[in-house]
Amino acid sequence: MGRVMGKVAIVTGGASGMGRADAELLAAQGAKVVVADLNEADGQAVADSIGGDALFMKLDVTNEGNWQTVISATVEQFGKLDVLVNNAGVLAMGNIVDTSLDSWRKVNAVNSEGVFLGCKHAIPAMQESGGGSIINMSSVAAIHGQSFVAAYTASKGAVRALTKNVAMYCKEQKNGVRCNSIHPDGVATPMIVKVATGKDTATQEDIDKLKHVENICEPEDIAHLVLYLASDESRYVTGAEMLVDNGSTITPPIGV
Repeated sequence: MGRVMGKVAIVTGGASGMGRADAELLAAQGAKVVVADLNEADGQAVADSIGGDALFMKLDVTNEGNWQTVISATVEQFGKLDVLVNNAGVLAMGNIVDTSLDSWRKVNAVNSEGVFLGCKHAIPAMQESGGGSIINMSSVAAIHGQSFVAAYTASKGAVRALTKNVAMYCKEQKNGVRCNSIHPDGVATPMIVKVATGKDTATQEDIDKLKHVENICEPEDIAHLVLYLASDESRYVTGAEMLVDNGSTITPPIGV
């Protein structure tokens, strides 16, 4: 217990799915958590359920002014910023031929530009606090590509590359900030269920069914890795890409 005791964390996309699991586990392990999301009702409900010092803040990750406001308010409220989990993301089906430019831009605005803005504005705040940990949610799509989600694949590839860029920059600056990326295959969240089933609303039954798919894990499986990267246990880990895919990216030997 207490693996992140006293740390202050912002979790984007914290109203549901992986973000909610991340926020709940970080809080349970002693962190003061800001649940950041566009979804005010569910985001506030998550903060209320966590209790204690947990706060909800509305955040559109594509809006630079929103980022500046949330980070400033976090530092004002808690005195510092130690952890940023860039978890907010969207997914749109479509191969490279079928994907519209509008869809491409919307996906990359959230998944790529949102992470850029988070890193850009979190680094100075963390530097003032003596260092910190930025955790960027990427995907196995950034490792081996997925033809049916062109925009998503590109956006997560950008996150993968930016993570290494940020890690190198912070190492050169000697500012104590680390940056790592997490690459799940599939996670049993409402977003993935909607894609897998074509339904507008994911029921708990739909989510439970998805959990039986070999390479699909649960949000808590991601949260435990987030906790490790947020904690001082990973103080020498930066620029790493952490796979949570049950071996799906392993290329089998020829003939197997």
